[in-house]
Amino acid sequence: MKFIDEAKIYVAAGDGGNGMASFRREKYIPKGGPNGGDGGRGGNVFVVADCNINTLIDYRYTRKFLAQRGENGGTADCYGKGGEDIILRMPVGTVISDTASGEIIADLDANGKSVMIAKGGRGGLGNIHFKSSVNRAPRQCTKGEPGEELDLKLELRVLADVGLLGLPNAGKSTFIRAVSAAKPKVADYPFTTLHPNLGVVRVDENKSFVIADVPGLIEGAADGAGLGIRFLKHLARTRLLLHIVDLAPPDPEADPVHDARAIVAELEKYSPELAAKPRWLILNKLDLIPEEEREARIAAFLKAYDHQDRWFGIAAISGDGCRPVVYAIYDALQSLTPPVTSEQEDETTDQEPNFNEE
Repeated sequence: MKFIDEAKIYVAAGDGGNGMASFRREKYIPKGGPNGGDGGRGGNVFVVADCNINTLIDYRYTRKFLAQRGENGGTADCYGKGGEDIILRMPVGTVISDTASGEIIADLDANGKSVMIAKGGRGGLGNIHFKSSVNRAPRQCTKGEPGEELDLKLELRVLADVGLLGLPNAGKSTFIRAVSAAKPKVADYPFTTLHPNLGVVRVDENKSFVIADVPGLIEGAADGAGLGIRFLKHLARTRLLLHIVDLAPPDPEADPVHDARAIVAELEKYSPELAAKPRWLILNKLDLIPEEEREARIAAFLKAYDHQDRWFGIAAISGDGCRPVVYAIYDALQSLTPPVTSEQEDETTDQEPNFNEE
């Protein structure tokens, strides 16, 4: 299935039905009086987060969603039927904003969360509402109100605890394959990852966390180089970033320190808030460095880069050093997780998202 993480749609709630002006006319009842009913309300438009959907492809080609109009009022005090609501199911993590103002209307951050984004119009009043002691035969009625219309932008931000950063071919996909059951494409050429991949990392029987791999960044990504920075939005909900650095690049002229700093610079250009998240260094491909040179190569890199947070050395292709990283991440996430109240526990029951993106 093609991964689509952005879409623009038009939604319109149903108009309310018109009220009716009519009079009771029966044999032997010369003064029946008004009996026009009200129009029905227009249908509403709802959005619902569904963990069984993982892309916005359904909204890339179908872009207009119109709720049903309410029926007009009838005679004999009959009210019109209300219009049918429409429910749009979207992936968990979808952010819905108004195209014109940019205001966020809904954030579907939990499975089953439902939000009404367009309200149907109220039905018009029939002439039964206008009768009085001085107006025994009212002939006025009102039209139904129009439903709300909106041009919306849909933006999917995947839900993950940990996000991976790094240059193309730094080993991000290899790392996520080593620590989870996810199977992203791995090859010896740049940009093998073209869309975010999610993997559930099992630390113990009842202990796990979700890790997200996004397409690699290169210097100048903020200006559109490579795949740009459009996929960085998928790291906005993460609590910890892992910066994967290739310590043994195939190009002998490449400088891992310069490349690592370039990634951080692109991150800061995109979002200072994202750049301020805790970020650990993962020095990858140690298996390509002779064993007697590894300590010196790591020490030289750390001294030149002047990294303040934690770091780990791994060989993702063989899995060497990956388990200590997994255990350290899980321990760190416990301190980064806000306390959950009893009300929140009730709300989140049976709301485990499905992260199988295949």
